[in-house]
Amino acid sequence: MSEAKNDDEFYIKRCIELAEKALGKTYPNPLVGSVIVYNDRIIGEGFHKKAGEPHAEINAINSIKDEDQHLIPESTIYVSLEPCAHFGKTPPCALKIKELGFKKVVIGAMDSHDKVNGKGKKIITEAGIEVVSSILENECRQLNKRFFTYHERKRPFIILKWAQSADGFMDKDFKPIQISNSLSKQLVHQMRSEEHAILVGKNTALHDNPSLTVREIEGRNPIRILIDFNLEVSENSNIYNDEAETIIFNSVKDLEDKNLKFIKIVRENSLNQILEKLYELQIQSVIIEGGSFTLQEFINQNLWDEALIFKNPNLNLKNGTKAPEFNFNPQKIENLRDTEVLFFVNQSLD
Repeated sequence: MSEAKNDDEFYIKRCIELAEKALGKTYPNPLVGSVIVYNDRIIGEGFHKKAGEPHAEINAINSIKDEDQHLIPESTIYVSLEPCAHFGKTPPCALKIKELGFKKVVIGAMDSHDKVNGKGKKIITEAGIEVVSSILENECRQLNKRFFTYHERKRPFIILKWAQSADGFMDKDFKPIQISNSLSKQLVHQMRSEEHAILVGKNTALHDNPSLTVREIEGRNPIRILIDFNLEVSENSNIYNDEAETIIFNSVKDLEDKNLKFIKIVRENSLNQILEKLYELQIQSVIIEGGSFTLQEFINQNLWDEALIFKNPNLNLKNGTKAPEFNFNPQKIENLRDTEVLFFVNQSLD
């Protein structure tokens, strides 16, 4: 590998590190980091913090000290995702790069969003600026797996999650029981804050009365989604409180009221209808938290991208709700004290 390619990878890695700081905060925009380098010295860096606020490249440009401004035409700007080419809430970054006349632009991954998709690169190239793209492309795509899945598959990125005992039960005698430990709970709340939405079926809402919010950590609450065809879950349940926006898929009514949105669908082929609606609502990722029936429906229809199973190897419950049938090999297993966390990736989608 040439020294230049090594350097490019080093700085794109830094772009990824910066971008990750905003995980869960940029929806519907992607995570993007940017670094500006003059003579092997970083003179500016930034990341996109929140939709509607300046993009990564602009934050990196604005971070350059006054005494280094004159170095811009001799500098390289690195960005983990192709600079945007359209006017949204902010002007196009590709035009700003062209206007400032950078010496070179290095892009991690190209943007498959139809408003960009090569247009940003084209603006910069036509301005006579050298452009190198697809540096650490897989890592940059992984950073924005939600964004790319949403735009390329026309559905949210889907994460399945549940806890089960060593003998494969999710509760004891059909009554809720703590299966995983407090560390696992913190990890789950961290996950919730990073994903756009969280979904449960009617049985889980009736059985566990969950809030589906972030309580163990500092972070944003995900949009809550409930599948309840006959509206059997009481509006006094925690899922109906005003702590987060809530969508209720049902076959009774269409209605919007403050933080509640009732969306009417039919039972037949319901998952595809739900995913289509979530796509229309620009929801880029969703955690399926249960129950067993709902999880199994997603598994049976191969509608999942990643899965996490929290398993207590020392707990046998003997009777209760069976965990979903899920015959896949984990990519990795981590131990959180006495809980095993099994991570899965859906290889059949590659």
